[in-house]
Amino acid sequence: MSDTEFDLVVVGGGPGGYVAAIRASQLGMKTALVEREHLGGICLNWGCIPTKALLRTSEINHMLGELDEFGLSGSKFSFDLEKIVARSRAVAKQLNGGVGHLLKKNKVTVFDGTGKLAGSGKIAIENRDGKKSELSAKHIVLATGARARTLPGLEPDGKLIWTYREAMVPDVMPKSLLVVGSGAIGMEFASFYSDLGAEVTVVEVMARILPVEDAEISGLARKAFEKQGMTIHTGATVDSLKAGKNNVSADIELADGKTEKITADRAVLAVGIVGNVEDIGLEGTKITVEKTHIVTNEWGETGEPGVYAIGDLTGPPWLAHKASNEGVVCVEHIAGLDAHPLDISNIPGCTYCRPQVASVGLTEEKAKEAGREVKVGKFPLIGNGKAIALGDPDGLVKTIFDAKTGELLGAHMIGPEVTEQIQGYVIAKTGEMTEAELMHTVFPHPTLSEAMHESVLDAYGKAIHF
Repeated sequence: MSDTEFDLVVVGGGPGGYVAAIRASQLGMKTALVEREHLGGICLNWGCIPTKALLRTSEINHMLGELDEFGLSGSKFSFDLEKIVARSRAVAKQLNGGVGHLLKKNKVTVFDGTGKLAGSGKIAIENRDGKKSELSAKHIVLATGARARTLPGLEPDGKLIWTYREAMVPDVMPKSLLVVGSGAIGMEFASFYSDLGAEVTVVEVMARILPVEDAEISGLARKAFEKQGMTIHTGATVDSLKAGKNNVSADIELADGKTEKITADRAVLAVGIVGNVEDIGLEGTKITVEKTHIVTNEWGETGEPGVYAIGDLTGPPWLAHKASNEGVVCVEHIAGLDAHPLDISNIPGCTYCRPQVASVGLTEEKAKEAGREVKVGKFPLIGNGKAIALGDPDGLVKTIFDAKTGELLGAHMIGPEVTEQIQGYVIAKTGEMTEAELMHTVFPHPTLSEAMHESVLDAYGKAIHF
């Protein structure tokens, strides 16, 4: 093959694209990756990773206010917003470099520029200087990701009305903040700014915050956020956002039909995403787009022979770890291996607000809607020794089982470090364990994970510490 001929070309270097490229090269394919901006994509550079660095700072700031509870004392604590943002960006930069190293190590050829389909087996590239080139490949994987959704009348201006990108690099600390949308992105930013002292108002059009989570967990999260001082409006819509000289005014239609006008220093829009389907050469192909996302089968195959799509460009859930696994499944299928399609019911969701929220599988409501007879177990963290020792005993672990078969249908958690613990349930669910295996598993003491065990026991009337 020439320097422009490949077995596989990936367009987009995010967590789906770069993983797919590395796996393809490992399987002996001559592989190229085309990336227009940052290796690692939005997740690594402007999403998952830098937000966790920010949230770590706000978590520490919150803990400094609790020193007396732990027998410590101190005064005159302050923070430097510029250094907070700089640390977050440094973390992203370090990992961005790491992705580049991994691609080089695995002999993936990286092309800087914007890539688009240019006919059967062809990819046209245009770099930042306007220089054009073309690659050919037997297989093409589209992994161009997604961007923040905007709504009419709520357009961001990048100064006073932010998307996640501006919210990650504030030039000033707002004294008040309006967050439109209460999904994972919205509540993480609400937590960050609230724990650094901002007055936060959250507006959610659905009946409850974190609407994809189990209703009970969502209710506990709302109580925790309101206890922290947040104002939360659910079943409400923001009719308009108007940027003034130094603040933003909003007209909010509340659930009871009344209208409330509020003013905040800044507003963050967190109302979902749209797929980056524009300008990637879909015209004239057999690729189907529905609601800004490409339609694929379980292997990532589109309607166009030889063209695949993965990650946020395709259907939900729009999560980095889903994209990475899709990339592996897609490439292994191309290679003719005995690949296993991704079961999205086994994909965990994590929200890194305070308190953290994590889940996998069906909610209690969805399980019952599906006609399942269920057994539900619950264990509050107030009964967990490690949580009490940490000074963080507010939380709940909830497990849902099929009453007839013992199948773990879903697990839902709120509290300290539940985003780390949820993987235990994910392994159990993926491995098709029943309540018997989970009950017989020995959990170490003292750990937060003991609450997971007790929740399983409670579903069958065997809880010891509750």
